[in-house]
Amino acid sequence: MNTIQVDVVSAEELIFSGEARFVALPGEAGELGIFPRHTPLITRIRPGAVRIEKADGTEEFVFVAGGILEVQPNCITVLSDTAIRGKDLDEAKATEAKKAAEEALKNAKSDIDLARAQSELAVMVAQIAALRKFRRAR
Repeated sequence: MNTIQVDVVSAEELIFSGEARFVALPGEAGELGIFPRHTPLITRIRPGAVRIEKADGTEEFVFVAGGILEVQPNCITVLSDTAIRGKDLDEAKATEAKKAAEEALKNAKSDIDLARAQSELAVMVAQIAALRKFRRAR
């Protein structure tokens, strides 16, 4: 069977490590699909869902709040400050954080406050979308 080693790492822990047949994730310029023996690549990734089709045919979902992707012919590494397993996503918390980001956006007093609020809002919207994608897949 043709597989590739995949590691998804957050600032705190190794979120996923295993063999996969295919990985899909949100690249900076659009959705990326990676198979074993892919051409080497380093790129930034946007907030969203990383879908890993494992060697046994099951799927693993991980939400990342952006980060870096490195692809080598036999290894994929996803580095993100924040990465959450699909099964650990909490829609109520994400919706509350989205509301807080929208409120911060309204009350931004400086360009820095505005940028922070916009970034947080984008991450929360992506997290909610990833959660819904994860639920549909189950």
